[in-house]
Amino acid sequence: MLGLDISSTSVKLLELSRSGGKYRVESYGVEPLPNNAVVEKNISDVEGVGEAIARLVERSKTKVKNAAVAVAGSAVITKTIEMSAALSEQEMENEIQITADQYIPYPLDEVALDFEIHGISPRSEEQVEVLLAACRRENVEMRQDALEQGGLKAKVVDIEAHCMQRAFGLVRDQFVGEGDQEKVIAIVDIGATMTTLSVLTDSGTPYTREQLFGGKQLTEEIQRRYSLSVEEAGLAKKQGGLPDDYESEVLQPFKEAVVQQVTRSLQFFYSSSAYDDVDHIILAGGTASIEGLANMVSAKLGTPCTTANPFVNMALSSKVNEVNLNNDAPALMIACGLAMRSFD
Repeated sequence: MLGLDISSTSVKLLELSRSGGKYRVESYGVEPLPNNAVVEKNISDVEGVGEAIARLVERSKTKVKNAAVAVAGSAVITKTIEMSAALSEQEMENEIQITADQYIPYPLDEVALDFEIHGISPRSEEQVEVLLAACRRENVEMRQDALEQGGLKAKVVDIEAHCMQRAFGLVRDQFVGEGDQEKVIAIVDIGATMTTLSVLTDSGTPYTREQLFGGKQLTEEIQRRYSLSVEEAGLAKKQGGLPDDYESEVLQPFKEAVVQQVTRSLQFFYSSSAYDDVDHIILAGGTASIEGLANMVSAKLGTPCTTANPFVNMALSSKVNEVNLNNDAPALMIACGLAMRSFD
């Protein structure tokens, strides 16, 4: 399956293959979306997204037609419930359909529902812990429709935080030693308009929180200060060529704002959990590529900070441009977690 991450400004496609325990990137691409086609993780222009997907599929030269997509954590209600270990999956499904309205504040006919068995309950060996996930059906159907318009079929609809957690498995080995598996890791995904904090602890389900903040603020500031169009500002941000005062007057204050957002997100996590510290911060999303940002976060918060790159130990097919892939790597964590669903 292709991993297809639909964010607020672009669609990202990633195709992985695996032999032995080794992954290989077969194809990848990023395609910008029309303005406001996706607003705060909700698709508002199915056709515009579909056309972008079609262009992306053609440009990446992939032959795969099945894809995995994800919905945002904020669109999903998750609940861990306990059920009898003696039930078959079918019996569990029937029982969940009957009892789900206790946990979900929407009419059940408007909801897409799924569950996953997590293992024996710590309280009783006769019970299992089951993770229940529910999302408004329209969120799922909009994604299915957009993929269909782009010539693909949605085989899996996942949750972004869980994709992040799956892709993080590839990043973890780069800085975590053998005995450090219990570390508490914060992944800060800074997209164009949203910053999502996912905290991974050994208790399983990640903590997530979204805040309205992202790289678009930097683009808008470049646009305003240097009288450029949105497109010109976006390009200048990536490729450089801005006046000398850009570093000190525009980029530095934005980096400081990022550090502030990371601090604030973590404070929210500490106040709503039993933790008062994290062992490592991973920066993901397009904004994470800004040079020196990880060092600045690390210096200000006194916590080791790394920029995410899930492709460090992967082979690449000849049609993948290595330099582009490494530049886009922090923004491809969700796409990577989705592409890994092929091997479940």
